[in-house]
Amino acid sequence: MSERCQAIEVLDRPAPGSRHILGMRVDATSYGSAVERVIGWARLAQSRYVCVATVNNVMEAYDSPAFRTVMNSADLVTADGMPLVWGLRLLGEQDATRVYGPDLMPHVLAAAERARVPVGFYGGSPTVLERLLANLRQRYPALRIAYSWSPPFRRLTSEEDARVVREIGDSGARIVFVGISTPKQERWMSQHRGCVRAVMVGVGAAFDFLAGVKPQAPRWMQRSGLEWLFRLASEPRRLWRRYLRHNPRFLGFFTLQLSGLRRFPL
Repeated sequence: MSERCQAIEVLDRPAPGSRHILGMRVDATSYGSAVERVIGWARLAQSRYVCVATVNNVMEAYDSPAFRTVMNSADLVTADGMPLVWGLRLLGEQDATRVYGPDLMPHVLAAAERARVPVGFYGGSPTVLERLLANLRQRYPALRIAYSWSPPFRRLTSEEDARVVREIGDSGARIVFVGISTPKQERWMSQHRGCVRAVMVGVGAAFDFLAGVKPQAPRWMQRSGLEWLFRLASEPRRLWRRYLRHNPRFLGFFTLQLSGLRRFPL
Protein backbone atom coordinates (compact mmCIF):
# COMPACT_ATOMS: atom_id res chain seq x y z
CA MET A 1 0.00 0.00 0.00
CA SER A 2 1.01 3.62 -0.33
CA GLU A 3 2.75 5.69 2.32
CA ARG A 4 -0.53 7.51 2.89
CA CYS A 5 -2.21 4.23 3.78
CA GLN A 6 0.56 3.19 6.14
CA ALA A 7 0.31 6.50 7.97
CA ILE A 8 -3.25 5.82 9.13
CA GLU A 9 -3.30 4.06 12.48
CA VAL A 10 -5.17 0.76 12.65
CA LEU A 11 -6.64 0.37 16.13
CA ASP A 12 -6.74 -2.94 17.98
CA ARG A 13 -9.75 -5.12 17.36
CA PRO A 14 -12.33 -5.77 20.07
CA ALA A 15 -12.77 -9.35 21.21
CA PRO A 16 -16.39 -10.52 20.96
CA GLY A 17 -17.23 -14.11 21.90
CA SER A 18 -15.95 -16.28 19.11
CA ARG A 19 -14.88 -19.77 18.07
CA HIS A 20 -12.64 -21.16 15.36
CA ILE A 21 -14.31 -23.39 12.78
CA LEU A 22 -11.69 -25.36 10.82
CA GLY A 23 -9.22 -22.70 11.93
CA MET A 24 -11.26 -19.65 10.86
CA ARG A 25 -12.63 -17.31 13.52
CA VAL A 26 -16.38 -16.73 13.59
CA ASP A 27 -17.85 -14.29 16.12
CA ALA A 28 -21.01 -15.04 18.08
CA THR A 29 -22.89 -11.81 17.54
CA SER A 30 -26.33 -10.45 16.65
CA TYR A 31 -27.78 -7.79 14.37
CA GLY A 32 -28.03 -5.35 17.26
CA SER A 33 -24.47 -5.92 18.44
CA ALA A 34 -23.02 -5.82 14.92
CA VAL A 35 -24.84 -2.58 14.07
CA GLU A 36 -23.74 -1.00 17.34
CA ARG A 37 -20.11 -1.82 16.59
CA VAL A 38 -20.25 -0.58 13.00
CA ILE A 39 -21.93 2.71 13.92
CA GLY A 40 -19.57 3.21 16.87
CA TRP A 41 -16.49 2.72 14.71
CA ALA A 42 -17.96 4.93 11.98
CA ARG A 43 -18.61 7.81 14.40
CA LEU A 44 -14.92 7.71 15.31
CA ALA A 45 -13.87 7.52 11.63
CA GLN A 46 -11.99 4.29 12.28
CA SER A 47 -10.65 2.06 9.53
CA ARG A 48 -12.18 -1.39 10.13
CA TYR A 49 -13.58 -4.28 8.14
CA VAL A 50 -16.46 -6.66 8.72
CA CYS A 51 -16.88 -10.05 7.00
CA VAL A 52 -20.13 -11.98 6.75
CA ALA A 53 -19.02 -15.61 6.56
CA THR A 54 -20.47 -18.71 4.98
CA VAL A 55 -19.20 -22.26 4.54
CA ASN A 56 -17.50 -20.98 1.39
CA ASN A 57 -15.39 -18.57 3.45
CA VAL A 58 -14.42 -21.33 5.87
CA MET A 59 -13.33 -23.66 3.09
CA GLU A 60 -11.47 -20.90 1.23
CA ALA A 61 -9.68 -20.18 4.52
CA TYR A 62 -8.95 -23.87 5.00
CA ASP A 63 -7.44 -24.12 1.51
CA SER A 64 -5.47 -20.86 1.73
CA PRO A 65 -3.47 -19.84 4.84
CA ALA A 66 -3.21 -16.32 3.40
CA PHE A 67 -6.99 -16.03 3.16
CA ARG A 68 -7.35 -17.52 6.64
CA THR A 69 -5.20 -14.64 7.90
CA VAL A 70 -7.47 -12.17 6.09
CA MET A 71 -10.56 -13.62 7.80
CA ASN A 72 -8.97 -14.01 11.24
CA SER A 73 -7.68 -10.42 11.13
CA ALA A 74 -11.13 -8.92 10.46
CA ASP A 75 -12.64 -6.68 13.12
CA LEU A 76 -15.87 -8.67 13.06
CA VAL A 77 -16.80 -11.96 11.38
CA THR A 78 -20.51 -12.77 11.47
CA ALA A 79 -22.17 -16.12 10.82
CA ASP A 80 -23.92 -15.37 7.53
CA GLY A 81 -24.90 -18.99 6.95
CA MET A 82 -26.91 -21.26 9.24
CA PRO A 83 -24.28 -24.06 9.19
CA LEU A 84 -21.89 -21.65 10.93
CA VAL A 85 -24.55 -20.70 13.48
CA TRP A 86 -25.06 -24.39 14.26
CA GLY A 87 -21.30 -24.85 14.37
CA LEU A 88 -20.89 -22.03 16.90
CA ARG A 89 -23.61 -23.54 19.09
CA LEU A 90 -22.05 -26.99 18.94
CA LEU A 91 -18.76 -25.39 20.02
CA GLY A 92 -20.37 -23.79 23.07
CA GLU A 93 -21.72 -20.41 21.86
CA GLN A 94 -25.34 -21.21 22.64
CA ASP A 95 -26.60 -17.67 22.01
CA ALA A 96 -25.10 -17.43 18.51
CA THR A 97 -27.50 -16.13 15.89
CA ARG A 98 -27.37 -15.63 12.17
CA VAL A 99 -26.21 -12.22 10.92
CA TYR A 100 -26.96 -12.44 7.20
CA GLY A 101 -25.38 -9.88 4.86
CA PRO A 102 -28.54 -8.91 2.93
CA ASP A 103 -30.32 -8.32 6.26
CA LEU A 104 -27.37 -6.73 8.06
CA MET A 105 -27.05 -4.11 5.33
CA PRO A 106 -30.58 -2.66 5.84
CA HIS A 107 -30.08 -2.71 9.62
CA VAL A 108 -26.86 -0.70 9.26
CA LEU A 109 -28.42 1.66 6.70
CA ALA A 110 -31.36 2.42 8.99
CA ALA A 111 -29.00 3.12 11.89
CA ALA A 112 -26.75 5.26 9.67
CA GLU A 113 -29.78 7.27 8.54
CA ARG A 114 -30.77 7.94 12.15
CA ALA A 115 -27.20 8.79 13.19
CA ARG A 116 -26.54 10.94 10.08
CA VAL A 117 -23.52 8.81 9.22
CA PRO A 118 -22.56 9.10 5.51
CA VAL A 119 -22.30 5.81 3.62
CA GLY A 120 -20.74 4.59 0.39
CA PHE A 121 -21.03 1.63 -1.98
CA TYR A 122 -18.20 -0.14 -3.81
CA GLY A 123 -19.13 -2.93 -6.19
CA GLY A 124 -21.87 -4.28 -8.40
CA SER A 125 -22.35 -3.64 -12.10
CA PRO A 126 -23.34 -0.10 -13.15
CA THR A 127 -26.95 -1.24 -13.68
CA VAL A 128 -27.14 -3.02 -10.32
CA LEU A 129 -25.60 -0.10 -8.48
CA GLU A 130 -28.00 2.37 -10.13
CA ARG A 131 -31.03 0.29 -9.17
CA LEU A 132 -29.69 -0.30 -5.67
CA LEU A 133 -29.20 3.40 -5.00
CA ALA A 134 -32.64 4.24 -6.42
CA ASN A 135 -34.26 1.69 -4.09
CA LEU A 136 -32.31 2.89 -1.07
CA ARG A 137 -33.17 6.55 -1.68
CA GLN A 138 -36.84 5.61 -1.60
CA ARG A 139 -36.50 3.43 1.47
CA TYR A 140 -34.16 5.74 3.43
CA PRO A 141 -34.92 9.29 2.25
CA ALA A 142 -32.67 10.94 4.85
CA LEU A 143 -29.72 8.59 4.25
CA ARG A 144 -26.53 10.42 3.28
CA ILE A 145 -25.09 8.54 0.29
CA ALA A 146 -21.67 10.09 -0.09
CA TYR A 147 -19.93 7.69 -2.48
CA SER A 148 -20.67 4.97 -5.03
CA TRP A 149 -18.62 3.27 -7.71
CA SER A 150 -18.88 0.15 -9.84
CA PRO A 151 -15.29 -1.08 -10.31
CA PRO A 152 -14.25 -2.95 -13.47
CA PHE A 153 -14.05 -6.74 -13.40
CA ARG A 154 -10.26 -6.71 -13.33
CA ARG A 155 -7.45 -5.80 -10.99
CA LEU A 156 -7.16 -2.04 -10.55
CA THR A 157 -3.94 -0.31 -11.42
CA SER A 158 -2.06 1.38 -8.57
CA GLU A 159 -3.20 4.75 -9.92
CA GLU A 160 -6.84 3.65 -10.03
CA ASP A 161 -6.62 2.23 -6.52
CA ALA A 162 -5.10 5.45 -5.20
CA ARG A 163 -7.94 7.37 -6.83
CA VAL A 164 -10.54 5.14 -5.15
CA VAL A 165 -8.93 5.68 -1.75
CA ARG A 166 -8.76 9.42 -2.34
CA GLU A 167 -12.36 9.67 -3.53
CA ILE A 168 -13.72 7.67 -0.62
CA GLY A 169 -11.76 9.86 1.79
CA ASP A 170 -12.88 13.08 0.11
CA SER A 171 -16.52 11.95 0.09
CA GLY A 172 -16.67 11.71 3.87
CA ALA A 173 -18.25 8.23 3.77
CA ARG A 174 -17.78 6.54 7.14
CA ILE A 175 -19.32 3.17 6.20
CA VAL A 176 -18.53 1.58 2.84
CA PHE A 177 -20.50 -1.47 1.74
CA VAL A 178 -18.38 -3.73 -0.47
CA GLY A 179 -20.12 -6.06 -2.90
CA ILE A 180 -17.54 -7.64 -5.19
CA SER A 181 -18.07 -11.32 -4.27
CA THR A 182 -16.08 -13.51 -1.94
CA PRO A 183 -13.11 -14.03 -1.48
CA LYS A 184 -12.25 -10.94 -3.53
CA GLN A 185 -14.11 -8.53 -1.26
CA GLU A 186 -12.48 -9.81 1.92
CA ARG A 187 -9.03 -9.47 0.40
CA TRP A 188 -9.87 -5.95 -0.83
CA MET A 189 -11.03 -4.86 2.62
CA SER A 190 -7.98 -6.35 4.31
CA GLN A 191 -5.67 -4.57 1.89
CA HIS A 192 -7.43 -1.24 2.49
CA ARG A 193 -7.74 -1.28 6.27
CA GLY A 194 -5.58 1.56 7.48
CA CYS A 195 -6.01 3.18 4.07
CA VAL A 196 -9.75 3.76 3.75
CA ARG A 197 -10.88 5.69 6.82
CA ALA A 198 -14.25 4.01 7.02
CA VAL A 199 -15.86 0.80 8.22
CA MET A 200 -15.85 -1.56 5.24
CA VAL A 201 -18.65 -4.14 5.33
CA GLY A 202 -18.43 -6.99 2.83
CA VAL A 203 -21.98 -7.99 1.91
CA GLY A 204 -21.53 -10.22 -1.15
CA ALA A 205 -24.74 -10.67 -3.13
CA ALA A 206 -26.68 -8.14 -1.04
CA PHE A 207 -26.31 -5.51 -3.78
CA ASP A 208 -28.07 -7.81 -6.26
CA PHE A 209 -30.80 -8.80 -3.81
CA LEU A 210 -31.58 -5.28 -2.59
CA ALA A 211 -31.45 -3.95 -6.16
CA GLY A 212 -34.11 -6.50 -7.05
CA VAL A 213 -32.10 -8.13 -9.85
CA LYS A 214 -31.73 -11.55 -8.19
CA PRO A 215 -34.25 -13.48 -6.10
CA GLN A 216 -33.61 -14.43 -2.49
CA ALA A 217 -34.33 -17.85 -1.06
CA PRO A 218 -37.59 -18.18 0.89
CA ARG A 219 -37.17 -17.60 4.62
CA TRP A 220 -37.90 -21.23 5.43
CA MET A 221 -34.98 -22.30 3.23
CA GLN A 222 -32.73 -19.71 4.88
CA ARG A 223 -33.71 -20.89 8.38
CA SER A 224 -33.17 -24.55 7.50
CA GLY A 225 -29.73 -24.02 5.99
CA LEU A 226 -30.91 -24.73 2.43
CA GLU A 227 -30.29 -21.32 0.93
CA TRP A 228 -27.27 -22.74 -0.90
CA LEU A 229 -29.59 -25.12 -2.77
CA PHE A 230 -31.80 -22.24 -3.91
CA ARG A 231 -28.80 -20.23 -5.08
CA LEU A 232 -27.31 -23.26 -6.83
CA ALA A 233 -30.59 -23.77 -8.71
CA SER A 234 -30.65 -20.06 -9.59
CA GLU A 235 -27.02 -19.84 -10.79
CA PRO A 236 -25.78 -23.40 -11.43
CA ARG A 237 -22.99 -22.52 -13.86
CA ARG A 238 -21.44 -19.97 -11.52
CA LEU A 239 -21.94 -21.72 -8.17
CA TRP A 240 -21.83 -25.46 -8.70
CA ARG A 241 -18.12 -25.78 -8.01
CA ARG A 242 -18.42 -23.73 -4.81
CA TYR A 243 -21.25 -25.70 -3.25
CA LEU A 244 -20.66 -29.21 -4.52
CA ARG A 245 -16.96 -29.09 -3.66
CA HIS A 246 -17.01 -27.15 -0.40
CA ASN A 247 -20.16 -28.37 1.39
CA PRO A 248 -19.29 -32.10 1.65
CA ARG A 249 -15.73 -31.31 2.73
CA PHE A 250 -16.97 -28.87 5.37
CA LEU A 251 -19.31 -31.47 6.84
CA GLY A 252 -16.56 -34.09 7.00
CA PHE A 253 -13.89 -31.80 8.44
CA PHE A 254 -16.18 -30.22 11.01
CA THR A 255 -17.22 -33.70 12.18
CA LEU A 256 -13.53 -34.44 12.74
CA GLN A 257 -13.12 -31.17 14.66
CA LEU A 258 -16.10 -31.89 16.93
CA SER A 259 -14.90 -35.42 17.61
CA GLY A 260 -11.43 -34.14 18.50
CA LEU A 261 -9.85 -36.39 15.89
CA ARG A 262 -8.26 -33.48 14.06
CA ARG A 263 -6.92 -30.06 14.98
CA PHE A 264 -6.92 -27.24 12.48
CA PRO A 265 -4.28 -24.46 12.30
CA LEU A 266 -5.45 -20.98 13.29
